[in-house]
Amino acid sequence: MDSSLLKTLQESIRDIPDYPKPGIMFRDITTLLGNARAFRRSVDELVHPYSGTGIKKVVGIEARGFILGGAMAHQLSCGFVPIRKKGKLPHDTVKIAYSLEYGVDEMELHRDAVHKGEPVLLVDDLIATGGTAEAAVKLLQQLGANVVAACFVIDLPDLGGRKKIEDLGVPVRTLIEYSGH
Repeated sequence: MDSSLLKTLQESIRDIPDYPKPGIMFRDITTLLGNARAFRRSVDELVHPYSGTGIKKVVGIEARGFILGGAMAHQLSCGFVPIRKKGKLPHDTVKIAYSLEYGVDEMELHRDAVHKGEPVLLVDDLIATGGTAEAAVKLLQQLGANVVAACFVIDLPDLGGRKKIEDLGVPVRTLIEYSGH
């Protein structure tokens, strides 16, 4: 990645200390999304390696993955599929439970949203411990999708999420890393 993109990202991501609890530095991309240049450059950089590769769907994890994923799908001229929290999708779904720091949650995907062998990209704003992204990859693989890559604007490598996704055989693409959590 070129230094001007790194500088743009660093300047457009807001740091919020002690959120959602003391000791956590929250990396807020809403400021990046509100900055036309930073948003465009981020989407361009996430999409670039996959242009012309036959990606059929971009799958976004609720909620910021929807924003990034919609823009990425538009650039790739492919469909967009949402992975939602339990109870938010109106049709026949498949679901998976996953662990959170404070318990267990579930996410769902329409059963007919992806097809066996279909090449898809998974996207969300940030990868930390990887629990949500790992569950999303497993859900897509359960339906037979070929998860070509998982893409994130931010990686918190100290929390090990990237390795969880790569251990599932899915390459991870990120734009910026922050140490700590």
